[in-house]
Amino acid sequence: MRSRPFFLPAIESTVALPAGAAIALAWANTTSAGYERFAHAAEFSVNNVAMVFFFAHVTKEVVEAMAPGGALHTWRRGSLPVIAAIGGMAAPALLYILFASVTNQPNLRPGWAIPCATDVVFSYLVAKAIFRRHAAIPFLLLLAIADDALGLVILAVFYPVGELRLVGGAVLMTAALAAAYGLRHQRVQSFWPYVIGPGALSWSALRWGGLHPALALVPIVPFFYQRDTLDAFDAWWKHPVQGVLFFFGLVNAGVPLSRVGPGTWAVFIGLLAGKPIGILVAVGIAVTAGLRLPVRFAWRDLIVVGSASGVGFTVALFFASAAFPRGELLDETKLGALLSVSSGGAAFLLAMALRSGRFSREA
Repeated sequence: MRSRPFFLPAIESTVALPAGAAIALAWANTTSAGYERFAHAAEFSVNNVAMVFFFAHVTKEVVEAMAPGGALHTWRRGSLPVIAAIGGMAAPALLYILFASVTNQPNLRPGWAIPCATDVVFSYLVAKAIFRRHAAIPFLLLLAIADDALGLVILAVFYPVGELRLVGGAVLMTAALAAAYGLRHQRVQSFWPYVIGPGALSWSALRWGGLHPALALVPIVPFFYQRDTLDAFDAWWKHPVQGVLFFFGLVNAGVPLSRVGPGTWAVFIGLLAGKPIGILVAVGIAVTAGLRLPVRFAWRDLIVVGSASGVGFTVALFFASAAFPRGELLDETKLGALLSVSSGGAAFLLAMALRSGRFSREA
């Protein structure tokens, strides 16, 4: 069986999301009433049902990366990007909270997790354009995957979608995991029984328990039997997930450009400045403690990677939708998430100034 890069699904979904977001922006700023009616009608189906399969793809990448031979298989290979991800989440959250306090905007505080996000798709494109073939690319991919995995935990713990009924949810989730284990034990290779049976139970458990049901397949995907099942899941859902991302951008990115406000700058500053600062500090502490940077991976390369990881986009939009109801605060923070794409441009400028990647003397 031919091996496939563990980040391939992210690469293949690069067009749909920005296309949906661009249409949403144009629609919301021309006929806002029509857009609001559409977004309100489609919000549940897209954010709570269709996005199940996007987050399943993210989980699939983590599972494959942690398998023998994968990029995260040993702690020595995977710990530094994970530590970088933790620092790259903590610093933006702190900057966001600090901004809310300094500007006397306590109503912004529920959105502290929004600037914690790193968009796998856009950050990869930026890194690939700057570094071509370089250790910085897998480093950033592992960082982004760890960021998304930790983000799923934050989403479940801090952004429940309703009244918490943890006992009932736990009972249903236990049944879902037991069913998934049973399928794996029976060596069921088709992914459909996992999705239809344990996946549906898991969705019900999260929905009933008051947590976000978009995470339903996250605990189920690790039970998929062998790599072939993961590959079959990827092959079947590759194009539908692009459609999911298109509609996610269409439903969530329609922000009136006149809604620039404190929430916009809180998210934007958290991502643009907080990401590289947090990543540098965390990696510096880890290296001091005995870990090592990858071969041919200099500190100037880490600075560029930190800036590239400041593109929050997909997950930041999702977190914003979970943190705030529709209204001014949601529009402001979503606009900050959209503006974070400029972190990619900042990464290019830093690479040029620091002579990193394609701008290095060696290149």
